[in-house]
Amino acid sequence: MRTARYALVLVLALVALALAGVRARYGGGDAFPDRSGTPALGADALELVADLPYPPGNIAISRKGRVFATFHPEGGAPISVFELVDGKPVAYPPGGLPADLAYQTPLSLRVDAKNRLWVLDYGRYGLGTARLLAFDLETGALVHRHDFPAKIAFPGSMLNDFQVAPDGKFIYIADASLFALIPSVLVYDVAKQTSRRLLEGHESVLAQSFVPVVQGVRMEFYGLFSVRPGVDSIALDPEGEWLYFAPVTNEHLYRVKTADLREPRMPWRELEKRVEVFAEKTMSDGIAIDAAGTLYLSDLEHSAVIALGQDRVLRTLVKDERLRWPDGFAFGPDGWLYVTCSALHQVILKSPEEIAAHAPYQIWRFRP
Repeated sequence: MRTARYALVLVLALVALALAGVRARYGGGDAFPDRSGTPALGADALELVADLPYPPGNIAISRKGRVFATFHPEGGAPISVFELVDGKPVAYPPGGLPADLAYQTPLSLRVDAKNRLWVLDYGRYGLGTARLLAFDLETGALVHRHDFPAKIAFPGSMLNDFQVAPDGKFIYIADASLFALIPSVLVYDVAKQTSRRLLEGHESVLAQSFVPVVQGVRMEFYGLFSVRPGVDSIALDPEGEWLYFAPVTNEHLYRVKTADLREPRMPWRELEKRVEVFAEKTMSDGIAIDAAGTLYLSDLEHSAVIALGQDRVLRTLVKDERLRWPDGFAFGPDGWLYVTCSALHQVILKSPEEIAAHAPYQIWRFRP
């Protein structure tokens, strides 16, 4: 009996030690500074685009005004990528995908200058196959496919968001690396179908020790794991010269010239030196940029959308409790800025019944 008690004590001690290690690596976090202010626009500036049965992820608008979006993988929706048709989500592509290309966890999508819809699937955090697919929006045909090798998208990675260069030749991807904690910026060469991981370990891609608190909900689970992705927010200026990027819980927005990212002979230390701290920011998820170079950031903790001009000053545009975790941004051809609200504080690790209880979930738009 004494031996059994000793064994039990040893097991409990090892479990406690393991849990302490998990919390030290993933848990805890301080309060992020509130950088929102009085909104310039009233509540009536928000126009409802769609009420949805599941939380949306990201959004893309074609030059003809077609609206595409994903249902967030955390929400358990029966379809993953959809087009809004008469205000209702219709699975895209219409004919479905072959079994070997079935969606796993697509989150981000973009429409490029060649009228192709790109969909990035992070492949169940690298436990599946992370993949890029592109569809011709005139025909619906699949025109590009790339399966990322394990050395690029490994277990624990999360190819979370991306931007397509204006000429369509390169794609810049944010690996938030929520679990592996090895975030990086990826550069994908479309013609060669090759990619490189850059800036691993640099301050510009690393989360700082803050924990999101959204509408009163602290995003730390079981006292062990805080939702603290690495590089996530990512935007490309209209000329394709500057890539802006940041982790959700980093206090700063960074930028680097895309020419430097594309130069394969650039020493990694030299590349790191060329990364600029652009400005202080909010706790951001989604990010977009307009033709004038003004950036639009979500402030997920304060249900707000913030403008950040080239003067590097933050200005609050809208602030409204209906913006439940503003997540994905996309400009329409008519000047509207579309915003998805993923409401992740009401979704992550929730039962299907709890997720349904918080429905409907919204896509909004406003004119900034």
